Amino acid sequence: MESLLFIIVPFLLSLWAQYYVSSTYGKYARVPSKGKITGAEAADAVMRKAGVNDVDIVEIQGHLTDHYDPIHKRLALSSENYRGTSLAALGVAAHEAGHAIQHKVGYKALKLRMALIPATSFASQLLPFIMIGGLFFGMFGLIKLGVLVYLILTVFQLVTLPVEFDASRRARQELSGIGIIQSNELLGVTRTLNAAGFTYVAAFVSSLANLIYLDLLSRR
Repeated sequence: MESLLFIIVPFLLSLWAQYYVSSTYGKYARVPSKGKITGAEAADAVMRKAGVNDVDIVEIQGHLTDHYDPIHKRLALSSENYRGTSLAALGVAAHEAGHAIQHKVGYKALKLRMALIPATSFASQLLPFIMIGGLFFGMFGLIKLGVLVYLILTVFQLVTLPVEFDASRRARQELSGIGIIQSNELLGVTRTLNAAGFTYVAAFVSSLANLIYLDLLSRR
């Protein structure tokens, strides 16, 4: 029964995190900013203020697919945030611009996260085989390998936390400092970014729980 808690609790937490970010984003996506500036324009202004002039801002498909690609120096915004003028759109766009600023200034946590990507990608590819062979067929060796895989994934999720929260801090600071949003609009942006940040906390907790669960199995 105790072992099931390591599976059920993180699963419920992840569901709640997805609901929380979806409902919060949806709420503030319906609140237009007073300045009527688009997310793409906000991201460009934030980056230019920080001296980032070599990052392309592109529009992509999907819902909340926004991300910063440090390898190709590309800031990708979903259509709703690229063209949108809502508080949610400005918050998400500025957050991704915050990652570009981190890249420019050599933010250590981002550099560490980038260095971990190859190992994390390889570990993620092994995960389906480990879960099927180790948990469903009781292959003890795969369970031990699973501990190592989840250790890598957990470290990656842990390093991701300061990267994401720092980007959100930069977003709030720059949006307000440049004058893109007014002081009474900051709450909506902050709540949107905090909800998004909670998904990374849930991902870390889930990965840590799986690590502990597999470690307990490997000791039996």
